Amino acid sequence: MARMKPQALLIQSKRKKGPTRISAKTIIICNLIVVLIVLCLVVTYRHWSHSQRSNEQIGNESSTVEDDAYAASKKFDLPGHAVLNTSKGYIIVELFKDGSPETVDKFIDLCQKGYFKGMSFHHVIKNYVIQAGHSKDLAAADEWTSRGKIRSQLRTSPKHEAFMIGTVKSKDSKGFELYITTAPIPDLNDKLIVFGRVVKGEDVVQEIEEVDTDEHYQPKSDVGIINVTLKHEI
Repeated sequence: MARMKPQALLIQSKRKKGPTRISAKTIIICNLIVVLIVLCLVVTYRHWSHSQRSNEQIGNESSTVEDDAYAASKKFDLPGHAVLNTSKGYIIVELFKDGSPETVDKFIDLCQKGYFKGMSFHHVIKNYVIQAGHSKDLAAADEWTSRGKIRSQLRTSPKHEAFMIGTVKSKDSKGFELYITTAPIPDLNDKLIVFGRVVKGEDVVQEIEEVDTDEHYQPKSDVGIINVTLKHEI
């Protein structure tokens, strides 16, 4: 039998070999590995996204807490009382910092600027109200008087008892008018912002109330505020 040449054997060997087949088990294992990798990536992304949201929420909460703390500290630092030095004596007022914060802020700011220094009580209505300010509108007194005639028909509001201090609600009004009630005025809820109450010097308010006035309820003699001093405690 003749021997085959090495080159012929190599050619014959290549012809006999078929393509290598990958088993189903190997394919399943590879697919599982791919799935595990994808799951790991998804879990990692979700954890990172949750951490980012948590950090933002914590930052927002911290900012809110800081803002609230600043507002609380600012409110605490505001003076709680005002001493009105009038031509008849001293009137000490407790300011409602929680009940009327914006009005109290404005009142304090004006006090610090000396706005009320030398201000006159230009309307005095006995058993009703005394009014200080720069307004000289005589029609206002008539309105207040007409309201006073029907006040006995209305229910009394504790917020508008006697010796409360307030200002008008209208944003169009010029300046800052001061009203000190000398009797309950429940019908002024729609007009008056009460931002404090007299805690000492009620007798001074009553003395101002007793001054002689003309037919327009304007005092015949000068009576007014000399200055206003702010205090944290009395």
